[in-house]
Amino acid sequence: MSSPTLSGRLSEAQRLSFEKNGYLCPLPALEPHETARFLASYMEYSDRNRERLAAMSPRERYQVFSETHFILPWVHEIVTHPRILASVESVLGPNFIAWNTNWFTKMIGDKTFISWHQDGTYWKLSPPKVVTAWVALTPSQPVTGCMRIAPGTHLTPAMPQRQTDNQNNALSRGQEIAVEVDEKNAVDLALMPGEMSLHNIWIVHGSNPNQSKDTPRIGLAIRYVSTEVHQESPKKPIGMLVRGRDTYGHFELAEPIKSGSGEDLTAKHSAIVQRIRSSIVDEKKPAAAK
Repeated sequence: MSSPTLSGRLSEAQRLSFEKNGYLCPLPALEPHETARFLASYMEYSDRNRERLAAMSPRERYQVFSETHFILPWVHEIVTHPRILASVESVLGPNFIAWNTNWFTKMIGDKTFISWHQDGTYWKLSPPKVVTAWVALTPSQPVTGCMRIAPGTHLTPAMPQRQTDNQNNALSRGQEIAVEVDEKNAVDLALMPGEMSLHNIWIVHGSNPNQSKDTPRIGLAIRYVSTEVHQESPKKPIGMLVRGRDTYGHFELAEPIKSGSGEDLTAKHSAIVQRIRSSIVDEKKPAAAK
């Protein structure tokens, strides 16, 4: 696959490939010096929270490492990186919001995995003008547990999903596809540090545990939505306008939190995490099929 321009904008062939297959990989995202700086910042943040994280399951840690673009300037810098936004604009158009972020980390010996699932069944976002940019800060390869996808499944009806109790499953509810996925056709979205993939909200995807003996897998998933997207939610959802303008008003537009003490920022962060989580975790209302 040919690379985008230095600006990050996708070619027409790449855009059509994304529509057909539901993903693009690999794409350039960050410069080497940026990748090194962001990785150092991530490790510092992780070390600062090490005691709190040690007592948590992968599923609980997943929540601690979500929505950090609201409180950490360096994460906000990744989310608003011009090259990433240009690639996303090629898919979503000129007006879009950064709705949600999650760090997906698998340290050496980590048993964490992501079961096969479709995001669209529980995000309750429509129309499906939603794309995830997955940005690697360390090698995301088959041995380290890179993302795997089932090409073209974004074009099929929504598949039934069930919840599981496996605490090593990092997804918020341990959800998984309730039908067998043909893994013979699965594609590994292998990335080197500073590269990213893009994938559709409805594509079936997951990942295995990290089997490497010396390399952690650290990456940031950024969910961008067109401003015309609406979410079925008990509260008006929040997000950051990162490109263009919003003439719809479906989201409460927020700015990054730039000041406050450690405890104050932790409390604000927790409130944001719970607000976004409440919009996608609703056991009483099944998500509508696309």
